[in-house]
Amino acid sequence: MRLKILGSAAGGGFPQWNCNYRLSRAVRNGEGGFRRRTQSSLGVSADGKDWILFNASPDIREQIAAALELQPMEEGPLRASPIQAVVLTNADVDHIAGLLSLRERHRFVIYATARVLRVIEENSIFNVLDRQLVERRELLLNVPTPIADWHGKPTSIVVEAFPVPGKIALFLEDAGRAQEGFGTEEGDTVGLRIVQEDCHSSALYIPGCASIDAHLKKKIAAASCLLFDGTVYTDDEMLSAGVGTKTGRRMGHMHIAGSDGSMALLADIAPARRVYVHINNTNPILDERSPEAAVVRAGGWEIGYDGMEIGI
Repeated sequence: MRLKILGSAAGGGFPQWNCNYRLSRAVRNGEGGFRRRTQSSLGVSADGKDWILFNASPDIREQIAAALELQPMEEGPLRASPIQAVVLTNADVDHIAGLLSLRERHRFVIYATARVLRVIEENSIFNVLDRQLVERRELLLNVPTPIADWHGKPTSIVVEAFPVPGKIALFLEDAGRAQEGFGTEEGDTVGLRIVQEDCHSSALYIPGCASIDAHLKKKIAAASCLLFDGTVYTDDEMLSAGVGTKTGRRMGHMHIAGSDGSMALLADIAPARRVYVHINNTNPILDERSPEAAVVRAGGWEIGYDGMEIGI
């Protein structure tokens, strides 16, 4: 099974269009040790021909342009794509907005929880995806789901969605229900276990996660590869940087550093590969020469980047 990180940044990308924080300035200026990053997305293929996208980033057109595997074959029909399905982990704008760029009458399937499918159903702008061409299929929680193309042909990829602590999409928040997670429901945020049929290796894709409990640790321990939420290095990072008023937890994301951070909580678990993805433009690990990036690497983690490939 082949995994390709298409977008490794959090919402807004890196640099974010209106961010003048020191890290965004550095990458704009072409300083060494910095990479431009698009918004969170992953591509997976069992055979290198048929591809499944995990989340549809607003940067999807740029991501396809950067990945030959996702482009039409020269000898193919005039309208064609190797993209057979899109699997969604939540209804965040940075994970569903790219669906609107896939409206040019190409057959593919959208897989998501009932909760996320309902969000899409209730937003009429997604009707640009012709229901006669783009089928919507439910991902049942904690049930392995074979991913098939529009015609029902198996892709040999099986996905199991499982709830993880998170938060309802920002545009759906109910301020009057702040004490109830702003209206968060089961299925708003999921992690995904991704396997190839008849293979024992598995990858976990969890770009959004607010905390780690024993149940989640058990799932991670059984995986061959973990792609995990690396949004912020410290919980108060955006406040300290002076660019925002929300903590990581308030946004539905846990932090990396400290005794209650993801590095410490997962230190006793060692998948073959551990990679941080969904990295915010304020996170110091975006500077490959920073002390924070060195700490992450010393802890056995890799810092995801656009175009990074993993074979399992």
